[in-house]
Amino acid sequence: MRTRSRITLRRALVSALLLTTSAALPLPAQTTPSRPVPNKQLASRELNAKVDALLRKMTLEEKIGQLVQFSAGFATGPGSEGKNQRFDEMVEKGQVGSFLNVVGADATNHYQHIAMEKSRLHIPILFGLDVIHGHRTTFPIPLAVAASFDPAMGELVARTGAEEARADGVPWVFSPMVDIARDARWGRIIESNGEDPFLSSAMARAWVRGYQQGDLSKPESVAVSVKHYAAYGAAIAGRDYNATDMSQITLRQVYLKPYQAAVEEGAATLMSSFNSINGVPATANPLTLDKILRKEWGFDGFVVSDWGAVGELINHSIGDGPTVARKALTAGVEMDMEGNLYGTTIAAQVRSGKISESVIDEAARRVLRVKFALGLFEHPFAQPSAPYQPTDEKRARTRKVADESIVLLKNDPVEAAGTLLPLKDKNKTVALIGPMADDQADLLGAWAAGDPKYVVTLRKALEEKLGADHVLFAQGCGLLNGQDAQIWAKNGGPQPVADENATINEAVEAAKKADVALVALGEPAGFMEGEAGSRVNLGFTGNQQKLLEDVVATGKPVILLVAAGRPLEIKWAAEHVPAILEAWSPGHEAGHAIVDILSGDVNPSAKLPASLPRAVGQEPLYYAQMPTGRPARNADLSHMPANSEEKYLSRYVDEQNSALFPFGWGLSYTTFGYSNPTVDRASIPVREVMASGHKSLVKVGVDVRNTGSVAGTEVVQLYMRIPNVSVEQPLRELKGFTRVTLNPGESKHVEFPIGFDEMNFYNVDLRQVVEPTTYDLWVGGSSLADAHTTLKVVE
Repeated sequence: MRTRSRITLRRALVSALLLTTSAALPLPAQTTPSRPVPNKQLASRELNAKVDALLRKMTLEEKIGQLVQFSAGFATGPGSEGKNQRFDEMVEKGQVGSFLNVVGADATNHYQHIAMEKSRLHIPILFGLDVIHGHRTTFPIPLAVAASFDPAMGELVARTGAEEARADGVPWVFSPMVDIARDARWGRIIESNGEDPFLSSAMARAWVRGYQQGDLSKPESVAVSVKHYAAYGAAIAGRDYNATDMSQITLRQVYLKPYQAAVEEGAATLMSSFNSINGVPATANPLTLDKILRKEWGFDGFVVSDWGAVGELINHSIGDGPTVARKALTAGVEMDMEGNLYGTTIAAQVRSGKISESVIDEAARRVLRVKFALGLFEHPFAQPSAPYQPTDEKRARTRKVADESIVLLKNDPVEAAGTLLPLKDKNKTVALIGPMADDQADLLGAWAAGDPKYVVTLRKALEEKLGADHVLFAQGCGLLNGQDAQIWAKNGGPQPVADENATINEAVEAAKKADVALVALGEPAGFMEGEAGSRVNLGFTGNQQKLLEDVVATGKPVILLVAAGRPLEIKWAAEHVPAILEAWSPGHEAGHAIVDILSGDVNPSAKLPASLPRAVGQEPLYYAQMPTGRPARNADLSHMPANSEEKYLSRYVDEQNSALFPFGWGLSYTTFGYSNPTVDRASIPVREVMASGHKSLVKVGVDVRNTGSVAGTEVVQLYMRIPNVSVEQPLRELKGFTRVTLNPGESKHVEFPIGFDEMNFYNVDLRQVVEPTTYDLWVGGSSLADAHTTLKVVE
């Protein structure tokens, strides 16, 4: 194995050589200036000396034991229901290194006392848990947090989750999920940061910082497990667990970017994904697990499989049990989650010579590194804590995040009365209608560990704000109807509404009596979102669409609140409802945050991290489209083609190509203007960019002005296109964003630094290069930004 010092010297020599040659010569990715060691704790000599000293004492079976993980509590996955296994003996013999779903001081300390007092070498157990958007305190779902375009919010959610998980005896969380998600049919889009690699990478870094806090040994920090490595979000047809297939350029330039950012931020562990990538299962993929993750990125932590993913390699038809265990381990999956193949098949293969014991040593070494870094050898036990109660501080945290996550999609004027939002007149009567208006569980969102009883519903918050006598509540219908509702009820959902025709009529009558109707719709979070929650229809479930249309037909002004964990198809609503809010799944402070926005106490600032479709047939849908030889230049070309000039284009014959609401979209109660886009250098030599490493070289500037009558926060976004180069690039890509708060009439000059990191792309040789061309740059408030300037890259 080459040492890092040799690699660094080699890179420096190659870089120096390249600077003496033609500027047009492409610079390989591995010869750009090397990054620091991703996690200095895991790479430290002192820590690794302890690890190696312990390894020398361990038997082969004890080393393999460190690679074995079982669930001893609630879980998702086949065979997870009602499990009641006893693992005491395995812990005592050193045959298990980790448990998941064991939560609380009593439960974790039970196993930890056995490990520390009865096992031969006293190696602590590593406890892991899915902590997705908070632990006891539940925040908005990650997709909603990404809508804030504020990495500080992701860091806050992660830090709070870390504090609470560690207090429950859990020092390792299976989060963040950083899969690029461009298909709203895929249920796990709720856990993602959306469709864009730049935004996702920024949020990935923030989540890692929040969880690990720069020091795994801190008593309130936890190790992350960044998931699902890799390209899980590109499942064909949006069907969970399905295969993915893409070019290596797309894999590296789009889908791997957020994982790389998380590793660079010091991520301690990663989780392999269920899918195959170009025919090779991700859980046995030497390209992604070894060549890229370890050799290119310098990752020193370990990789755990997803639930049963090693065993499921048999279904991928790449071998029997022993074979798939060997392939996964040698590819770079160090820990087998609930597969029970490492513990039962690896030792015999080592003794027969099929697997070198050095492979076992390296895998165990990586697991032990994380245990030492977390301080588990010195402080293995959790301290008992009082039962959870949401404090004012915790509620303030989740309310703040939710306030920044709610997107104002539409706010059209209603005749001479102006816009419906904000609701300034507290004397108006509001008809609050819909199944999401008073639903604690589904406002909490999927993958929520928090107790729904702590959720503030929209009904409760609105009655607090306006007074109960100014709110006319009518549920209208359930989230599901018919057989779906009955199945849901048998699986913990609410009882079906007996007569939805009658309840919809009641809602219509409530709307007629009110000054304005607020209709809160969505989808059942725990039943149709998250893992195994793929859908082929993205409209409102059950009778919700009928409810909405009947309320709109009353002629009363209508505000639509969408509370769902994915972009839904709301084209009819966009055409008929004057005001629409996308609230996602807002968590414990759902009602208060929504009312903050409705009342204008908080001016909305969130932007869409994922495009909303006009029709499900557009999926996968994303703004960063590639150019085509026959572009449909008329974005409004939605009618049937009338002639050959309209027909033979890259278009649909029955719908527009564009999103209903595109990435980066989000309105405010004020307006913003952009002017004077500039670059501080009109041109730059390609040689300078190639040699710059990660330094910024050019500043892109723009003047932003609040042109409205109230203070507001705008997310200023920078987009780039790289035309006329050796590999075609997207029509535009996000390359910078920042939040700017301005008073009415106030202006601010905003600047974005760019350099090699923003300007490079992968060429056909899979090298990150910059080539001479003229870069197009746009700055604005969404992916439709139109304040344009250019930057020339010259020979």
